[in-house]
This record gives sequence, structure tokens and C-alpha cells, in this order.
Amino acid sequence: MGHDERLAALIGELPGPYPPHEPLDAVVLHGGRARTSGQLARDNEGKIVFPGTLGVNVETAQGAVAARWCALNALSVLRSKLGSLDRIERVLTVLGFVACSADFSEQPQVIDGASALLQEVFGETGRHSRSAVGVAALPRGASVEIEVEVALLA
Repeated sequence: MGHDERLAALIGELPGPYPPHEPLDAVVLHGGRARTSGQLARDNEGKIVFPGTLGVNVETAQGAVAARWCALNALSVLRSKLGSLDRIERVLTVLGFVACSADFSEQPQVIDGASALLQEVFGETGRHSRSAVGVAALPRGASVEIEVEVALLA
């Protein structure tokens, strides 16, 4: 089963794609790799999922759901650019940002929502390196944002 087929079986239709504002690209291809711009947690209607701040008005489990939506949006822009997720050989890295209070320390558990989805879709080749960083605020009031870099099949 290919990546596109596995994703369809897991979740059905992808949201978006929701490209960034000008002058940015949603995905940059270079040297056998593809890297997304930051992807927010947007649902099928383009609305931000669980906006707010972790440790204030968003719970860790809600943040993990938001991170999953971020990963879905990353896959959406990747598929739009590549034509098919089956062109992806391996997920290399995820950079996750969590809007949180100064005393919040569960950023890894939040970004696990994105990491788990990528492993569900890509299997062992979905395992990746990762950073989970707490920040004061994110665009559009989002609680989570991720970037994804993948290696492409030759």
C-alpha cells in the first residue's frame, strides 16, 4: 500500500492545501529534499483548531490534536507540490512550535500528535528527528505550528 492510499484509509480527504502568504512558498524542493513552510492546525474549513496558549486555555491533549492537524496540512502542501506522497522516501525532521505559558513543559507531548500521524502514514520511514520548542505566540492565534522536511525518491 502506498503512502497516498494509506493516508486515505486512515483519514480520508486532506485539508487544504493552505499556502502561505506572498512571497513565501508552501514547499521548497532542493537536492532531493522537500521542506514545508510552517503549517498551522487548520481543519477542512480552514479554521484554526484549538487556538490559544498551552498552559493557559489549551490542554496538552488538545495541543496534540492540533499538532496532528498541522501534520495533515504539511502532507497536504507536500502532495500538492509533489503530485503524490508516494514520492517521499523518508520523513527526515519535524520542527514543532508550541504557543505556551512560561511554566509549560509538555511541548514534546504536544508535538507527538504530529509525529504519531507521520509514522502512521509512512511506517518506519516516518520516524524522524525532531525539536519541540515553546514560544510566546504563533500566527493567527494558533497553539501549534510545524515544519516538515522529507527526502524524496531518486
